[in-house]
Amino acid sequence: MKKETIQDQFNRPLRDLRISVTDRCNFRCRYCMPREIFGADHAFLPRAELLTFEEIIRLAGIFHGFGLEKIRLTGGEPLLRKDLEKLINMLRDHFPDLELALTTNGSVLPYKAQALREAGLDRVTVSLDALDDEIFQAMNDAGFTVGQVLKGIQTAEQAGFEDIKINMVVKRGVNEDQILPMAEFFRGTGRILRYIEYMDVGNSNGWQNEQVVPAKEILQTIHRAHPLEPLDPNYPGEVANRFRYRDGKGEIGIIASVTQPFCGDCTRLRLSAVGQLFTCLFASEGHDLRDLLRGGKTDQEIAAFISSLWRSRDDAYSEERFAGQAPDRDKVEMSYIGG
Repeated sequence: MKKETIQDQFNRPLRDLRISVTDRCNFRCRYCMPREIFGADHAFLPRAELLTFEEIIRLAGIFHGFGLEKIRLTGGEPLLRKDLEKLINMLRDHFPDLELALTTNGSVLPYKAQALREAGLDRVTVSLDALDDEIFQAMNDAGFTVGQVLKGIQTAEQAGFEDIKINMVVKRGVNEDQILPMAEFFRGTGRILRYIEYMDVGNSNGWQNEQVVPAKEILQTIHRAHPLEPLDPNYPGEVANRFRYRDGKGEIGIIASVTQPFCGDCTRLRLSAVGQLFTCLFASEGHDLRDLLRGGKTDQEIAAFISSLWRSRDDAYSEERFAGQAPDRDKVEMSYIGG
């Protein structure tokens, strides 16, 4: 299919597709899947409703025709999707020019890292919200230890992954005292630690603005101990503000969707495990691509639908929230479409 660059209402191109491959997760992080809502009786999506690997490849090919540059696989916990390395291998074979990345909680990485690397995965991002085991286990609410996640990171490094990023969600009154210990642990290791402001994704995490630790405070906490200086973005639309240690011991990133919204540079679409396409992380409803796939629509017809959707896209929720103008609406859960 001939490539066609498309732009939305704010002249943002489509460059990044995030594909959730499952809504299941073995963690119960309170900012994402609190146990009182996602308990033992929670009904996860039936396997038959999930997009097949072949359907994902077909859609990826259509998106590729719009100039897509990167696919990130998310969840839930994506490594709970059976044979995920097969999907990665299929994506690599079909689209050798695409950057393939994965976000994971790290718990299954010790068993999967080598297969993921051999399948063609380029990059891994691992979530770790604290070094203190008591704090971390309280946050993941599933009994997983810091050591288990660190083992996953180490295994990924041994498998040949060079660009390993660590994501830390910072929540006031919970883990802000871990900001500096996390920085000092990963300083000089070649791994990039990224701090994420606690966001109002979904409806179940009880988000309040008072629980946000602003990017400015995070930066000052680290800068007082280890002076930092800003870096230019790696590419247009990069979500993290980059900083490097002045002594040369690496860099950090801060994702400040709440206090420094970056909607104007957003080039991302999100595809749920059942084929719902979302134009914003904070969207309230998706657009059904699975029905188009299974209803006999041609690639050209599906491409026309996606093109029309992107060209009419005017999402800027974080900027509206920052200005006090965000609409009061239900939002899709993060576990459904990934971060």
